[in-house]
Amino acid sequence: MSEPASLIRNCTILLTAARELGIPVTISEQYPRGLGPTLPELAGLTESHPLPKLDFSCLRNQALRDELGSRPDDALIIAGIEAHVCVLQTALEAVGSGHAVYVVADAVDSRREENRDRALRRAERAGCVIVTTEMVVFEWLGSADAAAFRSLSKLVR
Repeated sequence: MSEPASLIRNCTILLTAARELGIPVTISEQYPRGLGPTLPELAGLTESHPLPKLDFSCLRNQALRDELGSRPDDALIIAGIEAHVCVLQTALEAVGSGHAVYVVADAVDSRREENRDRALRRAERAGCVIVTTEMVVFEWLGSADAAAFRSLSKLVR
């Protein structure tokens, strides 16, 4: 990855914020037998178990579709790797299926920076909203009066 420490930090922030705010999380793993599992420090931040897949798009996996379909909200916030393969194909398919899709630019990565940058541009042109980790966290909070504001604002510093 071009910026692994930043990617892990921002994914940690997103997962921690989601857990504190009760926002459901789904983790997928692309061919974990060959590519390896989700980092334990990330997988441990959610109660959901990583769902393995072979298709690049999460929406081509029935278990993932079922889990996403059981949620009341149509919005998908996407983070992870690789931006130009699994992230992009999931985002494109989700937007094509009518989901509001938010790709977290500083929480996605590719081995090559150019692939990440082009994937983000393509996703945006296709109708995805490109956001940052802090944008997501503070939109989830909504107010400095939120119970989790203090702990989450410290986390993003």
